[in-house]
Amino acid sequence: MSAKRNIPSVSVSYAHTGKASKPNALGMRAMQERAYERRGEQYLLIKSPPASGKSRALMFIALDKLENQGLKQAIVVVPEKSIGASFNDEHLTKQGFWADWVVQPKWNLCNAPGEDGGKVNSVGVFLASKDKLLICTHATFRFAVEKFGIEVFDDRLIAVDEFHHVSANPDNKLGGYLGQMIARDKVHIVAMTGSYFRGDAEAVLAPQDEARFDTVTYTYYEQLNGYEFLKELDIGYFFYSGSYADDILKVLDPDEKTIIHIPNVNSRESTKDKIKEVEHIIHELGEWQGVDKATGFQLVKTPEGKILRIADLVDDDGLKRDQVSAALKDPSQKHNRDHVDIIIALGMAKEGFDWIWCEHALTVGYRSSLTEIVQIIGRATRDAPGKTKARFTNLIAEPNATEQAVTEAVNDTLKAIAASLLMEQVFTLMALVNRADGQPSVTNNNKREEQ
Repeated sequence: MSAKRNIPSVSVSYAHTGKASKPNALGMRAMQERAYERRGEQYLLIKSPPASGKSRALMFIALDKLENQGLKQAIVVVPEKSIGASFNDEHLTKQGFWADWVVQPKWNLCNAPGEDGGKVNSVGVFLASKDKLLICTHATFRFAVEKFGIEVFDDRLIAVDEFHHVSANPDNKLGGYLGQMIARDKVHIVAMTGSYFRGDAEAVLAPQDEARFDTVTYTYYEQLNGYEFLKELDIGYFFYSGSYADDILKVLDPDEKTIIHIPNVNSRESTKDKIKEVEHIIHELGEWQGVDKATGFQLVKTPEGKILRIADLVDDDGLKRDQVSAALKDPSQKHNRDHVDIIIALGMAKEGFDWIWCEHALTVGYRSSLTEIVQIIGRATRDAPGKTKARFTNLIAEPNATEQAVTEAVNDTLKAIAASLLMEQVFTLMALVNRADGQPSVTNNNKREEQ
């Protein structure tokens, strides 16, 4: 095993004013209030970072459109089933709003068993009913439009979460159907995204369609600077040689609440056996004690005697994985810091995944998509009591290049990530170099000897 490489990193500090979390008289946080002010717009695009409350902002807007703007129904469309939990029932009246968000269980198709074919038929039944709210995946919605046509969605709100999945490319069916709906001009659309760009550089919307949207922008700077507890975000890279599982404890602190994303099986970092990789990580953490019957979490005893509760979302056994996923989404455990300690995932637990206690997003393997990196970082940037610091670490195989060349390349990537996190305030990237007054304090922690 080679000597430990340096970790190029940046550290961003925020004022934690608490403004982002303080609700108004209607129970709306700052971003939600800003979005609600535009509730009368037919086409609304909300650009706002993870954890800023886009899901609840949509609830406020949708309820107003149903009650006061004459729309028949609201359909919320999410990219994957797990994100449907973000739109579970919310008692908004407890915080001062005039109505609650209540979805009948049969109309949350993200929780319904079966394949998309049966769920598409359920969309048809919903459209013919007098019920108001339906949750489904992008795929179910696409198939429903294909089966029933554009016209049946007239006079309804279509809310699209994680809108960067849409593309103006003709091969993107969701984008094509939304374009047809905009051209027909009989629906309302609320589009929500934490990153209004795509990894493949395709435009999200055609220019003529994008021009129809009124945009609400809430930046990462506003979000993090307005938190009550979280005041620092570290972003760094760690290089290893050999198997990453042998070096993972050099960057993984068992005392931190952590989401580990293991590498894609096609990447150079993968051993091509994801199950053994998870087993190896668990072995490195301590002695396996069995499985919690209620949640499906793995129980591991560390050398210090602590029992870690580890959620394995990599397991190919669908029943086991579904049990673990359901336990993670359990609303009664949302504010229980001790519910789970570490989550190990591959393709899951990225966009839309809400675990407020996550302190460390540890990603194994190089990620070429800046959108994906920003989404993963967003898993750790939730505000929670006692959580003053969060970090993102990318654990990647030692490149075949000079250390100086690698360090410079990684530093460029870190700057790009920092700029992306600040979204429309990209000019604050200058703070990475100049540390200008009035902007977030950014420290470059690269410890190269030549510096």
